[in-house]
Amino acid sequence: MTAIPTEGFTPPGPGDFNLPPVGYTQETAPTFEFLGQTMYLGVTKPMIQLALSVVLIFAFFYYASRKRAMVPGKLQYMGEAGYGMVRNSLARDNIGSHDFMRFVPFLVSMFFFILVNNYFGLIPMVQLPSTSRSGVAYALAIIAWAVYNWVGITKHGFIGYLKHQTVPAGVHGPVLALLIPLEFFSNIVVRPVTLALRLFANMFAGHILLLLFALGGEYLIAEMGGVYIGAGLVSFVMFMLICVLEMLVMFLQAYVFVLLTAMYIAGAIADEH
Repeated sequence: MTAIPTEGFTPPGPGDFNLPPVGYTQETAPTFEFLGQTMYLGVTKPMIQLALSVVLIFAFFYYASRKRAMVPGKLQYMGEAGYGMVRNSLARDNIGSHDFMRFVPFLVSMFFFILVNNYFGLIPMVQLPSTSRSGVAYALAIIAWAVYNWVGITKHGFIGYLKHQTVPAGVHGPVLALLIPLEFFSNIVVRPVTLALRLFANMFAGHILLLLFALGGEYLIAEMGGVYIGAGLVSFVMFMLICVLEMLVMFLQAYVFVLLTAMYIAGAIADEH
């Protein structure tokens, strides 16, 4: 078996996600120290994408609802279908018909915000899912955590909500000394971490795979040539197939994130049993 020389090929890694501010290179970008880490100072590509996603989502729903008709056009139909999916499948089915409507704007906004920022990873010349940055995923998770805890505290009171989240129904006696810390850790501490990690890890890993097959295929064809051209073409085919898979994964990650948020809200406002 003949090994493929890789001295000239730099595989993608976490450093590919740490982009310098727009208009700067890694060498010229201004930096500052934060918690022992060197951070860039300025407006980065993910920051622009986050702002752009808000503009795109607003424009889409504005034009989709501007000329409302009994027989909807294509744009109105797409807007109503997206809104209806979140409203019915995620909000009403999980939170319940009595309370769900007040959370629909929040859940719809979060779903489409995550969805658009996920799909930035497949748009030519952009090709970076904003949610592949851990800071974005954790910020979204903290917002969800703050919302469902706040509505739970509002309904049950602070002490009542802590009891609601940490004391399992029907359990009494010394076993509570073990269960209460576990329930607190699981329901209060761990949830935002797992919520963020699920989104971030999937977007990060998917983008690494796309980079690997795209850059690897380019290197095999342009730099290696000869017998390696076939391997390069196979690499590009894998790149296209993973793009199709990523389209599904990106949608599912937005769906799951909002689904779990709706379930957490439902649990926070549920009546005592």
